[in-house]
Amino acid sequence: MLSDQQLLKYSRQIMLPQIDIAGQQKLLNSHVIILGMGGLGSPVAMYLATAGVGQLTLIDDDKVDLTNLQRQIIHYTSAIGCEKVQSAKHTLNQLAPDCIVKTVNQRLVENELDALLSTATVVVDCCDNFLTRFLLNKVCFKLKVPLVSGAAIRWEGQLTTFTMQPDTPCYRCLYEEDVFADQTCSHNGVVSPLVGVIGSMQAMEAIKLISHVGVIATGKLMLFDGLMMEWRTVKFKPRADCPVCG
Repeated sequence: MLSDQQLLKYSRQIMLPQIDIAGQQKLLNSHVIILGMGGLGSPVAMYLATAGVGQLTLIDDDKVDLTNLQRQIIHYTSAIGCEKVQSAKHTLNQLAPDCIVKTVNQRLVENELDALLSTATVVVDCCDNFLTRFLLNKVCFKLKVPLVSGAAIRWEGQLTTFTMQPDTPCYRCLYEEDVFADQTCSHNGVVSPLVGVIGSMQAMEAIKLISHVGVIATGKLMLFDGLMMEWRTVKFKPRADCPVCG
């Protein structure tokens, strides 16, 4: 049950009829796993922790670098050289001490992801490589755990959600394995606030999934152009020949 302090802390959110006390309790009871504690993972973790998610598990095997600080707002200059997951946990403990934060400082293989993701309410994909995204999609589909996917590079970002329910698409319906390209911020650059835009929307999707409110962006790839300040939506369906869900 929510304590008096929690009722006060989350009062502005509880005021929303779509959330109310029941929705806030769902957030408190939830466990969100975030893969990647960089530009996208930073706002996702901060907003979910402060919104009242009860437990976060942060997965990343990287360390904080000076070049990260332009956009990865969960890390401080003093954390350079430290594990990203530990740096992020320190920040989250200051922001939301009630949130249980667990960390995994390694790249997980499939059976390890199976065990970890089986405890998740929602998984948020904030990583920067297709191999990990494909593996994450495969495990989430197998476990039927919702997956919120985001990406950001240069001035462009994208967002979509996979509920892993019957007759809905998965990540492999959208991308083939031959799309491997070096689409990373270190090689292509990225404008700082872009990751905040996409990461904030990923957090929004996770909150809606947990609270069972609103419309979820499943079967819709939302594309953001920061230079033109325009959104467009591309609808897509399950592929009959998809190697994961087909």
